[in-house]
Amino acid sequence: MVHVLSSRTLLRPTDPERSRTFYGGKLGLEIYREFGTGPERGTVYFLGGGFLEVSGRAETPPSPGLELWLQVADARQAYEQLAGQGVEILRPPRKEPWGLIEMWAADPDGVRICVVEVPAEHPLRNRPGI
Repeated sequence: MVHVLSSRTLLRPTDPERSRTFYGGKLGLEIYREFGTGPERGTVYFLGGGFLEVSGRAETPPSPGLELWLQVADARQAYEQLAGQGVEILRPPRKEPWGLIEMWAADPDGVRICVVEVPAEHPLRNRPGI
């Protein structure tokens, strides 16, 4: 087994500045570090227990299967904040049959983002590190 010390998701957007505005400005992710200069510079954001790196540029949007899962304390509050920022909301929050409260949004390249609230009574609340 490989001993993983850290991990991050690498995102190669079609418009890096637009994506930095989205992730840093609209989603409000805090910057962990930045590297390089100019429009192609890299920005690494804290993403809960991991990181999201927005760097480089792609000719086409990221793979259609790429999705981000972001756990928040209050999905309704996140919905109101993101909708107020003009974020594309694919679906407002609702309680799913598996007990999580989920809403779906999209980044400027169409990457689907699941914003999840784990209710107090959900079994995930009783597991360390979740």
